[in-house]
Amino acid sequence: YMAEIHRGGLLSVAKGQSEAGHALSFSFIGIQRLIVIPQAFRISLPTLINEYITIIKLSSILSVVSLPELLLTGQRLYAQNFLVMETLLAVAVYYVMVVTVFTWLYRALENRLDIQRKRPQTLSEAECQALRQSLPALSEESNTPAVNGAPPALDLRGIRKSWGQHEVLKGIDLQVENGEVISIIGPSGSGKTTLIRTINALESLDGGEIILYGEDYLKGGAIVDKRQMRAGVRRIGMVFQSFNLFPHRTVLDNVMLAPRYHQLLDQPVAREQALALLDRVGLLAHAHKYPGQLSGGQQQRVAIARALALKPDIMLFDEPTSALDPELVGEVLKVIQSLAREGMTMLIVTHEMDFALSISDRVVLMENGVVQADIAPQVIRSPLEAPSLQRIREFMGVR
Repeated sequence: YMAEIHRGGLLSVAKGQSEAGHALSFSFIGIQRLIVIPQAFRISLPTLINEYITIIKLSSILSVVSLPELLLTGQRLYAQNFLVMETLLAVAVYYVMVVTVFTWLYRALENRLDIQRKRPQTLSEAECQALRQSLPALSEESNTPAVNGAPPALDLRGIRKSWGQHEVLKGIDLQVENGEVISIIGPSGSGKTTLIRTINALESLDGGEIILYGEDYLKGGAIVDKRQMRAGVRRIGMVFQSFNLFPHRTVLDNVMLAPRYHQLLDQPVAREQALALLDRVGLLAHAHKYPGQLSGGQQQRVAIARALALKPDIMLFDEPTSALDPELVGEVLKVIQSLAREGMTMLIVTHEMDFALSISDRVVLMENGVVQADIAPQVIRSPLEAPSLQRIREFMGVR
């Protein structure tokens, strides 16, 4: 029964939490230790407390704690002194005291771990300004500067992926040059999200290969080299549609976690970098809050800051605004536009057509698992008439 309680807690942790850990290049043990088990323990704690109190009631602890031993001792006493009610009352008081002490201890533990009870305050403007003055400037240069004749940042060759008999990706070929921004559009079910999940090794390849900056990265049907795969994933940041922030950690901890796990930075330096990234996305005042205390747009901006903490060469965005209210969409799009201006290589799955046209170097239309069009925005807007432009203009509503 105890094992089922623990298993239920582990199964209650959303799959997206493990995927977020994978996207930060954590090992399986790292994901379990830092992400899954702490959340599972919080979920299981109330049931575990009840079970432990039951154990205290029904088993012997030092031969004086449990109910059977207390009653047996009481029976011996009142058989000698004939004070039945007084003896049983003393036994009851002792029993209640023992159980109450254990209940208080476990309730205190539960309250300490209950995030809903924590109410960190928003930092004032004066506090934010003081923090900004103490923070180092973030480097805005690309980790992998463009060089003439250099290989593309990403080279997808013949990518295939099936779910059972349904082939989702049917031999996708796509090259992404360093510094390019590519928007991937298309109707639901066309394979857009699956494509970028294969790039980040969240989905395995059934066929084809992905080459990262001229080096072997992933191959369909081949035995996965975990070390090589995680090294590649560290160079690719991922922002999920549903945020997938770690709810048991503060906003600041979410951003600090990956650099500290990979031992890239010391604790003070990692903290300064995390605060600088939060300031960059406009959330320095909320650094000590938990994800559940933020709006959807704020959570998505934290997710972007978390992905940037590892200084990736490529960023993947999986419909970053689809889970947001229309009023919050602009907050996230501004952050993505600033990354584009800095030369970050990005693949963005989006349904924001105007945004795709304004930010992209190329717009890729996917439909039925294949690339139907791969065209520059200025060509899409141009008066040029061509059969290859008809479908993408129709889908984007460009006249």
